[in-house]
Amino acid sequence: MSGLSINQLDVLLVEPSSTQRHIVEGFLGQLGAPAVRYAETAQQALEAMRNHAPDLVISTMHLPDTTGTDLVQTMRGEDGLLDIAFMLISSETHLRYLEPLRQAGVIAILPKPFTLEQLRTSLLSTLDFLEPEPLDLEQFSPEELRILIVDDSFTSRRIIRQMMERMGIESFAEAENGRQAVEMIEQEFFDLIVTDYNMPEMDGEELSQFIRNHSAQQSVPVLMVTSETDHNRLAGIAQSGVSAVFDKPFTIDILRDTIQRLLG
Repeated sequence: MSGLSINQLDVLLVEPSSTQRHIVEGFLGQLGAPAVRYAETAQQALEAMRNHAPDLVISTMHLPDTTGTDLVQTMRGEDGLLDIAFMLISSETHLRYLEPLRQAGVIAILPKPFTLEQLRTSLLSTLDFLEPEPLDLEQFSPEELRILIVDDSFTSRRIIRQMMERMGIESFAEAENGRQAVEMIEQEFFDLIVTDYNMPEMDGEELSQFIRNHSAQQSVPVLMVTSETDHNRLAGIAQSGVSAVFDKPFTIDILRDTIQRLLG
């Protein structure tokens, strides 16, 4: 369990509606969160973050000057802001808005209306993201692991690497697609491979099939990360030899528990 607690979180709420701000603040108060800072626009939020980085940004989707999607993408592009935890509260279901959010490594996407328990779970995920428990492996220490992260999104690779670094892992290699990953796998040994599903040139399913059928590392654990919703495609993923499939967004505790199960 993280050494932090909910009542220590520094939260910036980005919400132009005073009614919705009161609702969110009321729920946060019930959960023990301290006073919340506010911003009504993305520009105000960015200025507040650059002045004093919060632990967590909670934003609605539709802002007066842009969207929550654009806000988190801007954050992920700035060195001082890219590590800040981000949570979206929105009734939006359109993939055009949600897919980039999933790629940006958000803590959670909560619906409107959301429940107190949904918010509590998301805040606990935030605490674990900020101060996760280290990996507990019986045979070796986390810093001995060599991890390959395969994703065409630099932001997604950064978020996954950040999660693993906070668990104590130190050694990484990165590839932008399955074809690059194959070249690395043929030259170097890895303890674990984490790959996205949708990638150009060679996707995650094809990469997994190559590893299981043609590589010298046929038994290496392969974790698939995807926002795919097509059941036929998901069935194909399951048959390609992956060790586990994560939906975006996923929490750091799920990632840690899965790695411990596969390598511990």
